[in-house]
Amino acid sequence: MSAEEPSDVRFMRLALQQAEQARRSGEVPVGAVLVHEGRVVAAGANRPIGANDPTAHAEIEAIRSGGRSLSSYRLTDTTLYVTLEPCPMCAAAIVHARVRRLVFGAWDPRAGAAGSVIDLFALPGLNHRVDVFGGVLMEECGGVLKAFFAGRRA
Repeated sequence: MSAEEPSDVRFMRLALQQAEQARRSGEVPVGAVLVHEGRVVAAGANRPIGANDPTAHAEIEAIRSGGRSLSSYRLTDTTLYVTLEPCPMCAAAIVHARVRRLVFGAWDPRAGAAGSVIDLFALPGLNHRVDVFGGVLMEECGGVLKAFFAGRRA
């Protein structure tokens, strides 16, 4: 996990906009954007509740949309920006989609699969390696989640 690129902050802010859409829909506020050759080709917001689909995490939504946008199930040479460290399901999908680079905001100490609970990306035997960078706009991304859950508990 290394220093962020200048564009990482800009794209993470777009992912935060997706998280806000999820929040307004009553979903856990997580957002994602998929970037190819410097442009956003797909975006996703959490929607498992609204879609009645436990796999409708922001990352999966962005990956599905990205596949359609790029007319390929291989998302090589893409970067996925996510406001929260991916869970194991999403981390596996990122690997299988051949995403080149993952950039996430807040760490997830309960379910994170990029180093918090497990580092799925470092498992031996995987046929694809993803460059992973965590902590981009960490305070903002974490703050959105903290405010959401504080509101739920109130």
